[in-house]
Amino acid sequence: MAKTKKEIKEQPVEQALWASADKLRKNMDASEYKHIVLGLIFLKYISDNFYELYRKIESREGIYEWSDPNDRNEYIANGIFWAPPQARWDYLQGRAKLASIGKDVDDAMDAIEKDNPSLKGVLPKEYAKEKLDKQSLGGLIDIISGIALGDTISRANDVLGRVYEYFLGQFALEEGKKGGQFYTPRCVVELLVEMLEPYKGRVFDPCCGSGGLFVQSEKFLEAHSDRRDNKAKEIDKLFDSIVTVVGQESNQTTWRLCKMNLALRRIDSTYVKWNNEGSFLNDAHPDLKADYVIANPPFNASDWSGELLRADGRWKYGTPPVGNANYAWIQHFLYHLNPKGSAGFVLAKGSLSSKQSGEGAIRKAIIEAGLVDCIVNLPSKLFLNTQIPACLWFLSRAKESDPNHARRNSILFIDARNMGKLINRRTRELTPDDIRSIADTYHSWKTGNDYKDVQGFCKSALVSEVASLDYILTPGRYVGLPDEEEDFDFAQRIQTLTAELQAQMEEGIKLDKRIRSNLAKVDAPKS
Repeated sequence: MAKTKKEIKEQPVEQALWASADKLRKNMDASEYKHIVLGLIFLKYISDNFYELYRKIESREGIYEWSDPNDRNEYIANGIFWAPPQARWDYLQGRAKLASIGKDVDDAMDAIEKDNPSLKGVLPKEYAKEKLDKQSLGGLIDIISGIALGDTISRANDVLGRVYEYFLGQFALEEGKKGGQFYTPRCVVELLVEMLEPYKGRVFDPCCGSGGLFVQSEKFLEAHSDRRDNKAKEIDKLFDSIVTVVGQESNQTTWRLCKMNLALRRIDSTYVKWNNEGSFLNDAHPDLKADYVIANPPFNASDWSGELLRADGRWKYGTPPVGNANYAWIQHFLYHLNPKGSAGFVLAKGSLSSKQSGEGAIRKAIIEAGLVDCIVNLPSKLFLNTQIPACLWFLSRAKESDPNHARRNSILFIDARNMGKLINRRTRELTPDDIRSIADTYHSWKTGNDYKDVQGFCKSALVSEVASLDYILTPGRYVGLPDEEEDFDFAQRIQTLTAELQAQMEEGIKLDKRIRSNLAKVDAPKS
């Protein structure tokens, strides 16, 4: 027993906390339990943050000599959420063993929202429900009580960020396909941000999930603050942040996760909106022209209400097919970019070569307009919610608007299919070295500094060459096979092809079910 305790002690705090919290889940689905756990973590953070300032004010020293620790305005002025007495962690911890603890936590969430308007409608209030075992809830409160989350030292060590990100990832793994609706793998997020380099301006994600792309943009700024130009640093002195995040999400529970995720990072989420119609039918930011678009939209979505939007003004390069939203997303992103803006996003690999229902013509128009900057072919098994092969698109309005742009008539292709490492049987992740290699290649190509084509990995192709291949953007068509053919990973290639075939079979089964369902409705006797 002592040995087991020692092993748990040596685990990173996020893993130890997960192991303990997961034991208390019992029969609850991960999709429900994540809101219970993440809501409590958020509440603990607010309380820790509140108490740190409360003690400073209570000391009556220095600038706090005439301050009142019970004055809500003191906290608002310092950018701290006000925690009313019944929402403070020590009060809840003292009631953790009572049968009423579920209602107590719900009341605490209500009180926090009432006194902090920016959190209205965001926090979960599901703790009094009968299906949640109150003894387990009390145990969960005791576990979380042992970890500091919102004080200065914890923030410096990013304890909260590590815990929240780890939990989101673990819940996504538990939920499988459904988990992909709110979680983009961290390595993919890091790669997108490292390639786009959003140093300043408005970052837009119209399908923002739990906000991981926004969080990584802020992390990028912190990690590369020394590389920002002087103008950006001057702006930074005037504003709290030189990046403004703008987003939209159609799933309300996912939007709540996003709002909490951003609040935990002290990122202003004022412009992150929810409506259940979604970005196509009800664009929450119709006049936005962003500096960056970073997104991971649903792959091959067929239920995007395309039949209602045939004459929409966003379809500058061609009307997207009703049965697949991929090229609707691409044009939605382009519509929201300013004349010098850049976009980086994930799509199904089929988007690179599809010619169905006019998609080939739209792709041709986008390529000929000089918008396509770079295409990255991704390894299999990166995504939790699909086995469909994926790729990254990078688009540049600057190339389109400047006929003399150095890369106006060329596109960079990167084939990263053989990169990454398996972390378990069903999941692969890109390593930091992989991310650095891909991003550095892209930046070298953009600047013209020391870029060279590498057989089997990267190729700078002229648009005329792409045109000769019928405007297909699959990187393998351009980069070729590695020079060291004996090192070619045939097993990985078979695995990728098998995954592609399986994905196509699954799509075929879904289509067959939809056809049968529609036929049944047609044949059904009318009453």
